[in-house]
Amino acid sequence: MELIVDIRKRLRDFDLNVNFTVKNEIFALLGGSGCGKSMTLKCIAGIERPDAGRIVLNGRTLFDSDQKINLPPQLRRVGYLFQNYALFPNMTTAENILFAAIGTDEERQARLRANLERFKLIGLEESYPHQLSGGQQQRVAFARILSSGAEILLLDEPFSALDSYLKWQLELELEQVFAAYDRSAILVSHDRGEVYRISDRVAVMNRGSIEAMNTKHKIFENPKTLSAALLTGCKNVSSARRLSDEVIRAEDWQMEFELDEPIADGINCVGLRAHALEPRTEAGANTFLMRVEQTIEDNFSYVVMVRRSGTDGRPIRWELDKKLWRSLEAPELYLHFPPSKLMLLIDRRGAR
Repeated sequence: MELIVDIRKRLRDFDLNVNFTVKNEIFALLGGSGCGKSMTLKCIAGIERPDAGRIVLNGRTLFDSDQKINLPPQLRRVGYLFQNYALFPNMTTAENILFAAIGTDEERQARLRANLERFKLIGLEESYPHQLSGGQQQRVAFARILSSGAEILLLDEPFSALDSYLKWQLELELEQVFAAYDRSAILVSHDRGEVYRISDRVAVMNRGSIEAMNTKHKIFENPKTLSAALLTGCKNVSSARRLSDEVIRAEDWQMEFELDEPIADGINCVGLRAHALEPRTEAGANTFLMRVEQTIEDNFSYVVMVRRSGTDGRPIRWELDKKLWRSLEAPELYLHFPPSKLMLLIDRRGAR
């Protein structure tokens, strides 16, 4: 399966300008509300029309502004799963699935039977959406999409309105769907944990553009831009100034760090995940005496806010296991900032 997307569209506050290819994978668009994620899906599905560019699915051109091609949604073979699943309330499970099924009457019935079995909906054929649980509604929506002959799934914030327990249950069911579904999917989400658990590759979007794109592991390890770091959950960021090839000063934290590799041009920020700090017994390279400003007990950990001792630098968030904190607890302690965990970033918004 291959989907090529290269489109531009003028929106109210910015231009949507995205270029990516999806191949046999779960591809995620991660970004804040209003950044253009859902609009990208709508353009792929044919619900919205780009101003320019092209969209090609498995060699079929769905949209091409130069060639004046713009296939209607029903001809695109794209399965769009809306946030509320968009089941017809006056139709039963079977009727919802048959409504989208393609082929002859015999083929449509065969698709119905196959998807009722695939999604564990046997016995719910005559149930209406309001009689189904959230997980059952989601499975009906997937069954309807696959009965339509969809070649790719578009998932638009599928868990956004759910409580944490139901969301977890539906994520597990979604994994089963993907295991039985040999095509690709695009997941739109603002939830970094959801994206990390479900996707293979991630594109971070900000104001209509893709700022960073890589495998989920690499995008979280090295997001490259300040916006991408914040969207992937980095709690500690500071403006930065390069002092030499391998030394950088974090201005907001009032610290200087030695790095293991040369600092690239354009780096003006540094980031650190809250769990990356390491306790030490004495000062050294990248190890500083830190003053504890505040401790916050979470469900299974402590959040400890620390500041470099003797300075008015910005506090840094440190998250650690409860047992470990109780063994270390002190007004001041030495903390090490591992060079491999320091993320060198570019703030593309300009001066901060």
